[in-house]
Amino acid sequence: MDPLSKAIIEQLQQDGRRAYATIGKAVGLSEAAVRQRVQKLQDTGVIQIVAVTDPLTVGFSRQAMIGIRCEGDIEPVAEALSAMAEVAYVVATAGAFDLLAEVVTEDDDQLLEVINKGIRAIPQVRSTESFVYLKLHKQTYTWGTR
Repeated sequence: MDPLSKAIIEQLQQDGRRAYATIGKAVGLSEAAVRQRVQKLQDTGVIQIVAVTDPLTVGFSRQAMIGIRCEGDIEPVAEALSAMAEVAYVVATAGAFDLLAEVVTEDDDQLLEVINKGIRAIPQVRSTESFVYLKLHKQTYTWGTR
């Protein structure tokens, strides 16, 4: 990725609704060139432009990170987790867990159902450990590019 694309990404990390003309002035490109680069970054999956919400304010009162230990290949488990509507984030890890999955639900009953009837029902899942979120202190997406 070239320095101009990185500069555009950094502009969008600060404000995902920033006008292409404003970004163009900041990085030294025309509005049309910025629009084309942003579209290419989206099409190739490098970036997503979304509205990030506070789950509590939109009706999701329970969030948890679920540590998952698997037997055998973890890919089918990761795919099954990724297909679940309540799962917002899936990552393969090194250490105590094979996978981590962030789950966002309306309440404790729904969280329990996702864990028991969803995650634990996947054949390769051997055990889970739940880390229920009590309060969100920081959530940022402005780490820049390297």
